[in-house]
Parts: sequence; structure tokens; C-alpha cells
Amino acid sequence: MLSSKSRNEVLTTNKRMAIAVFSLSVLLHSQVVLAAFTIPLRSKKGMVVSAHPLASEAGISMLRKGGNAVDAAVATTLAISVVEPFSAGIGGGGFLLMYSQKTGEMKALDFRERAPLKATRNMYLDAQGKVRPNASVNGYLAVATPGTIAGMYEVHRRYGKLPWREVVKPAIALAQDGFTLSNLVTYRSLPAYENRKQIILGNPAAREIFTRNGEYYQPGEKLVQRDLAKTLEAIAQNPQSFYTGNIAQAIAADMAKNGGLITLADLKAYKPIWRTPVCGNFRQAKICSMPPPSSGGVHLLQILNIIGDTDLKSWGWHHPDSLHLMTEAMKIAYSDRSQYLGDPDFVKVPVQQLISTAYAKVRRQQINMEIAKPSTQVKPGLETIKNFTLRLRSGSKFSESSETSHLTVVDAQHNAVSLTFTVNLGFGAGVVTPGTGIVLNNEMDDFASAPGVPNAFGLVGSQANAIAPRKTPLSSMTPTIVTENGHLRMVVGAPGGSTIITQVLQVILNVLVYGMDAGAAVSAPRIHHQWLPDELRIEPWGLDALTLQELRRRGHNIKETTPWGNANAIVVNADNTFEGAADPRGEGSPIGF
Repeated sequence: MLSSKSRNEVLTTNKRMAIAVFSLSVLLHSQVVLAAFTIPLRSKKGMVVSAHPLASEAGISMLRKGGNAVDAAVATTLAISVVEPFSAGIGGGGFLLMYSQKTGEMKALDFRERAPLKATRNMYLDAQGKVRPNASVNGYLAVATPGTIAGMYEVHRRYGKLPWREVVKPAIALAQDGFTLSNLVTYRSLPAYENRKQIILGNPAAREIFTRNGEYYQPGEKLVQRDLAKTLEAIAQNPQSFYTGNIAQAIAADMAKNGGLITLADLKAYKPIWRTPVCGNFRQAKICSMPPPSSGGVHLLQILNIIGDTDLKSWGWHHPDSLHLMTEAMKIAYSDRSQYLGDPDFVKVPVQQLISTAYAKVRRQQINMEIAKPSTQVKPGLETIKNFTLRLRSGSKFSESSETSHLTVVDAQHNAVSLTFTVNLGFGAGVVTPGTGIVLNNEMDDFASAPGVPNAFGLVGSQANAIAPRKTPLSSMTPTIVTENGHLRMVVGAPGGSTIITQVLQVILNVLVYGMDAGAAVSAPRIHHQWLPDELRIEPWGLDALTLQELRRRGHNIKETTPWGNANAIVVNADNTFEGAADPRGEGSPIGF
């Protein structure tokens, strides 16, 4: 028999051998993965990265004309509204984060959609109190008051350099002259493609624009949107026409005719809101992101805080220990999201508690590095740690999709914009206002129709995210800007519904911890866990066999899904050059100046 010392030596040797095998497996697998990484574009004077090359070109043309990051971001946003009508547009809304290198200021603009005045808490429930299927997803009742035009005009009015008409001009041309549909990403790539097509066919104005003989336009064909061009031309002359003029009247009349809730009063009352970004430190970096009513910034910082100073790099990229820690931290964050997050203008959101390092330390201690905790045992934490909660309250104050599109911009002065906007699901509510070409959102689905009932992305919510007139639905959008030592380091964001937060998290870790360039950082395989359902999502070929085996041994319920998301990023190198990359999962493109 072996002595106690000998047994320990054998166990230690076995563990080292296991780690070595894992490391070799990960190394070999990583070399295969690296072959698929996109090569970043480098430039010195400016960079625009978006989900479509034509939109990136619209943005960079503003920088060439002497415009700044805001001019470029607005032009890119409006161009995306034309070339990505299925994901984002002027009939939707979103969030913008901007950074001034000169002043060091970080500003956040909420131009998210709002619930109409006629919206009610139980509007999607039947007589028995059950959620009516698809009522918050398809058709006029699903539409919230759009904010994109108000947001773009507000930020441009305050911070743009070029004339407003100049930044709208590229979008007008793309709508009037049309553009050729790509072979890479078309309407056919949308989730539930056939289902969304039926919704489009059911709306005469949408059917006329996006289909021919009952089918979507195909790759290689030109999509022309003349009604949208006229709408954009009117907006170029007077952006308020969307909210008080002929465009507003067309929207309100169509809503009244078809059982929608939006009125002229809703449109006239809409105003974008400047909010204070949520910021925190991670190693040497300062991470700033979007505050509520987005959950993105809060939970990005929360997960980073739970990871803390853990030496992920020494473990190795996608080592089972790293993946396990990230997954357990994701579960905690999404559990808290379901309970505490909502519109801060309607509910108290305990932002400072959730992003505090003290709270993260308590939650980190609840993670067993050998065993995955079932989601049923992961609870929202602020009530369960009463001593901690009372202590924190005494020392601080409360501060208050699979579609979607993201863009990042940096100008020559290192001013930056990170912007995410959406119409929610593919083609939003499947509604186009006749004569305008405007695809309207279905953002009402982002409210909690009933406590604990998941939305289209599987996310659940509480009373904090219940429907109320003029309330903003909770979002996962996470436009983020990273600085180091007072200088711009990174601009990043992504679409992808509930996966947005974890996408941005992993791109940041890839750059700041693992030293990847921008191309590798946005290309690398991802994981995702959102607490409910209790499954660890991975991409095909995203993890090697031994890593998967080890994660299953620890109790993770692994589900392989098609690649998700469409992140993009701009990284500022030590020599002050820019490095931009668009996710190879999409058709986006970086363009430098």
C-alpha cells in the first residue's frame, strides 16, 4: 500500500498530467480556431466599424469631410437604418455612450423606445391572467414609441460639427438609389425566418417593400426604399417632423386604424434622456457602459468584479477553470437582473450595490470551483445577504436581441462613440407605416408581460420591469468604452439580445487579459449562460472535446447552438494607432481614415 505522502504525490502528479493534457488540447484547438480569426484593420486618423460596409463608409465619409466621432456615428446609424431594416432603424431606439479625450468626460444617451400612454400593466394577458402568445411580438400592439431620430438629433445638436443635413445625406442616397443585398447575411439568416416572413406578408406596406411574389428579395438583387428616402429627406429638413409633423400624423393614423396604442401625444412627448454612465475598474482599466434602463453596464461590471484579480491568463484562454468561473458569474448576474433591474425613472435600481466590489466578493465566495451550481439554487443576492446590504446602504446612496445593430467610432482626436440600437426581433413588429417606409419595433416584448414569464430571448423579469405608460423597457444593450491612465483604450459593443452582455465581456477579456488584437477578440468562440434556462451555450467547434468533458463533469448542462452575435470593436494601441474589427459572424466592416 502507498503511504499518505506517496498517495498525495500520485494525486499531484495525476492533476499535473491532467492540466498538461488540457493545456495541450486547448493549445491545439486554439491553433485551429485562430486560423478563422479576422485580421484587424489599422489606421491613424479615424475608424468606423459597423454591421454593414455601406454604413461604415457613410460614417467614414463624415470624418473625411472634417466631422467628428458624433457626426460619423449619426451618419452610420441612419445608414444602418436603410441597409439593415430587419435589425435596426428609425422606427426603433437604443443607447449611445460617448467619450471626449480632451475633457475625459463620458456621457450616456438613452433614446430607447417608451411604452405608449395607453399601455397597461396587463395588456398582454387574457381573461385568465395568462400571457397571450405573440401579442407583445407581432403587430401594432407590440410597438413602443420610437426614439432613434430624437436621439440622433439630440446628440448631433449638442456635439456634432457638420450640418445636420450632411449627416443624413448618405442614408437618403442608399434608400433612394438602393443597394445590392449581400451573399453573406440576408433576411434568410434571421431566427424563425419563415415565421417572420409570414408577419411581413401580413402587412401590406411591409410586403410591398421587402418581398416580391411572396418571397424576400434574394442576394445579388437591389433593395430600393423610396418611401423611406422621402421620410429621411423630410427628417433632414426638420427632424421634428417625425414627432410633430406629417410623419407623426401618418404613424398615429395607422396606429388608430389597426389597434395600436401610439398617438400624436406619445410622439410629441418623446424626449431622449441623458444619463450618468456606470463605471468601474478592472485591473488597470476603467470600464464605462450603459446604466439602467439597460442592464448591460451593471451586469458587465458585476461579472468583471466577480472575476476580480483572478489570474485567468495563467490558467490559459478557455481553460475549464476560466470557463467555469465565468459561467457561474454569469448565472449570478442574470439572476440579479431578473429581480432588480428596470427603468430608474419608475423603480429604485440598486446600481451601486450591484456593481460594488464588496458585493462581488461575497458572491465570488459562493462559487464552488469544482461543481456547477444549478440555476434553481442561484438566487438574487441583495436580500439574502442582509448584513452586507444594511452595511452598504448606510455608506452609499442609490444612484438611481438576436437582431439589433452596433457601431463603434473613433476620430483623430480620440473622441469615441459606442452605439447600439434596434427594432428588436427581425423586422420588429412586422409593421411598416404606409407611405413612410418605417419599420416599427416590437420593444414592448422587453417588458415583463407577467412576473417570471420569459420574453422572446428567454429572459424573465419582475415587477421592476412591469409595463407602465411612458416607461422604458429593460434592455441588455451594452455599448462600452474602456480607458487606461486617462486615455482611450477600447470601444466595443454587440447585438444579440440576452447574449449582448456576455459577448462584450468576453471581447474585453480577450483584449485586456489575453492580449488579443481586435480581430481575434471579436472572432474568438464564445460561451453564454443567462441563469434561465439552465444551459451553458457554446458555438460549434468552440471548445475542444476534453474541455467539454471536464465542464460536463463539473455539472454544466452544455448546449451547442449556431454562432451568435455580431460584435465589433476598436482598440487603441500603445503607439496611438487604431485597430478595428467587425465580427466574422456578420457582414460588417471596419473602415479607417
